[in-house]
Amino acid sequence: MSDAIVYVDTSDVRKGALEELQAGMKELVDFVEANEPRIISYNVYFNEEGTRMTVMHVHPDAESVEYHLEVARPIFRRFVELVTLTSTHIYGRPSEKVLKQADEKVRLLGRGVVDVQALHAGFTRSQ
Repeated sequence: MSDAIVYVDTSDVRKGALEELQAGMKELVDFVEANEPRIISYNVYFNEEGTRMTVMHVHPDAESVEYHLEVARPIFRRFVELVTLTSTHIYGRPSEKVLKQADEKVRLLGRGVVDVQALHAGFTRSQ
């Protein structure tokens, strides 16, 4: 069974905030790439209208997610006025600490609950 965790946040982009948010997310991606060597992938997506953003990251294990949510938290605060976090989905088996951190992020940036789905079957390939 894989210890990998896929973490997906979806947010509504506040009116007039798209350009600032896109610039901020590029900075966040650069920070994650430079400071989180264990993370497998970190990707930011916007819908065509620029009204919704999805951030998807893949981690080898819960400790990697814990580290990400800890070191990037100060940067997340910069987005409070730019987005409303509407959903968080975690695929895998997060630790209690990850669940607490994810809940704190939801309260900081939006609303909703953290939805967790445990792996039933599957595999992961990497290069």
